[in-house]
Amino acid sequence: TGTFGRVCLCRDRISGKYCAMKLLAMSDVIRLKQIEHVKNERNILREIRHPFVISLEWSTKDYCCLYMIFEYVCGGELFTYLRNAGRFNRPTSTFYAAEIVLALEYLHSLQIVYRDLKPENLLINRDGHLKITDFGFAKKLRDRTWTLCGTPEYLAPEIIQSKGHNKAVDWWALGILIYEMLVGYPPFYDENPFGIYEKILSGKIEWPRHIDPSAKDLVKKLLTNDRTKRLGNMKNGADDVKRHRWFKELNWDDVYNKKLKIGEIWPGDGGSTVFSPAPGCESCEDELRSNSKDEATATVVEILNPNYGAVSADKFPPL
Repeated sequence: TGTFGRVCLCRDRISGKYCAMKLLAMSDVIRLKQIEHVKNERNILREIRHPFVISLEWSTKDYCCLYMIFEYVCGGELFTYLRNAGRFNRPTSTFYAAEIVLALEYLHSLQIVYRDLKPENLLINRDGHLKITDFGFAKKLRDRTWTLCGTPEYLAPEIIQSKGHNKAVDWWALGILIYEMLVGYPPFYDENPFGIYEKILSGKIEWPRHIDPSAKDLVKKLLTNDRTKRLGNMKNGADDVKRHRWFKELNWDDVYNKKLKIGEIWPGDGGSTVFSPAPGCESCEDELRSNSKDEATATVVEILNPNYGAVSADKFPPL
């Protein structure tokens, strides 16, 4: 459940395929002045296809709601696993960081800045690989933008200072995420958001003893206050990040083709084993689990489009 939307588990009656349906109440979108953000999100999702980015399969609207149907990623949020584990070891952190690097490289090649990288927006699939989700803050960008958006702990200094920002903010957020995976909490934390902003601008980071020198060096270079000197935002772009010694053991083609395997057992088949259903979604999930053959399991999808299984991603009705 989000500020003005929720995600419900559903199933296509024709193919039997599980899907995740995002419902946005039209009245809330208008009231919160999110019309352009929602249109922007839909348009960007239509354009992108990448192994580590969520796939939008269909969208539509009616008199009360906007609907987006995504591939179903059954493992839940990286946030859940990180909180349960306390912190990740180096191989696990490297595994996920590498997939994010490739996803950011792809998005930036399309002039898309993501702007909301955090563990809650990283979903784990049944094979252990991740998918970046929630493109509500993503934006096509040629130069700079001045919108204040994102999660306080992950905001880059230039966003806080309203200096205008670009794709460099995503590399800053990656540095925060790598630190959080290795340590168990973000480097800049305070109960008050303004306290967080002060710590970000001061740039002082405490380094636990267990962090190895190469990880520390990478995080430092990603958390450089001067965005023109920030790793990932210089002349060689993402290649500078990929060539860093923390990733030296990786074959990047193997990363892209999902040949690397995480050494953990993740949730398997259908049904949401990690997600906590939003109020009103429990009935949908119960039906899916209890009677996969029943017509009711596809009622939600059928209401949207009786021939959902035949709809291709390039036939979106206008929002």
